[in-house]
Amino acid sequence: MLYQISGKQIDIGEALQTHVKDELSAAVAKYAERPTDANVVFSRNAHEFVCEATVHLSTGLTAQAKAHATEIYAAFDSCCDKMEKQLRRYKRRLKDHHRDRSEPVELTGASSYVLASSGDNEESEPESLQPMIIAEMETRIPSISVGEAVMQMELAGQSVLVFRNEKTGKINVVHTREDGNVGWIDT
Repeated sequence: MLYQISGKQIDIGEALQTHVKDELSAAVAKYAERPTDANVVFSRNAHEFVCEATVHLSTGLTAQAKAHATEIYAAFDSCCDKMEKQLRRYKRRLKDHHRDRSEPVELTGASSYVLASSGDNEESEPESLQPMIIAEMETRIPSISVGEAVMQMELAGQSVLVFRNEKTGKINVVHTREDGNVGWIDT
């Protein structure tokens, strides 16, 4: 597994990097096979240290955890515990999908845009019907099953996920509905 361990305005020593690699690899190895890479970022928020960890698995799932504590090692340990708990909840579902998948998930590139909000009250007419683009980014669309898409959306804590359906090859969308259920749009 590839590790990227960094600090925002913090110097990360070798001892902490070794601790992160050992503990995170042990936690992830228990509940997930074939992790591809991990990104751990440390930062400070007033008197507390903040640890954010993201682990990408070969199934296409991305597990994320964030924790804070007054000591940097305690912040990481808490973050690692959250990651382990998250992976443990999905272990059975992850194992079922691991058996079917022999190769990593295929990802397709796509453009992602952030549009400026109108900021005006709803009664006034906009000057133009063309929205102003304030950010343009590259995003990746995974080629996964509907079940994996729902799992990935829940793991990432997102309300919407766009994916390519493995069975049909079409672009699909899963989303969290206001009533708490999950909606699936099959184009």
